[in-house]
Amino acid sequence: MTHTARRIGRTLALVLPVVMVLSGTLAVTRVPWAAQNNESPLLAAASETISKRAKPRAPQDILRDRLLVELQEEDPAAALTDLQRAVEQRPSLAQHCMSIAKALGKAAVEQYGPTRAHRFSRPVCDTSFASGVAQFS
Repeated sequence: MTHTARRIGRTLALVLPVVMVLSGTLAVTRVPWAAQNNESPLLAAASETISKRAKPRAPQDILRDRLLVELQEEDPAAALTDLQRAVEQRPSLAQHCMSIAKALGKAAVEQYGPTRAHRFSRPVCDTSFASGVAQFS
């Protein structure tokens, strides 16, 4: 009898913790604060942003951002000169030149005001900078 009692005791000692953990886990997942879809909106949003890889940025977006920073740190003339050089070095950027120059015009108006920003106009990208200045004045 003693031997049988020890076997039952050992079996319970091994099985009981597993049963308690599983039942506790199941109980926690069924409480009202647990999300119905097994993910809270906050966790779902976080997991989406973490699991997606950042898309590589297009060269024209990188150039535009760099030139906008240059416009703020120096002046629109320097940014327009670098835009012209970039288009000459990389002709594939020519199709984006007008939109970049307009963005520079808008930023110049925001930083310098319409009258002063207009003084920086140059014939870069078919006067798109001046068009951007005029559009956002």
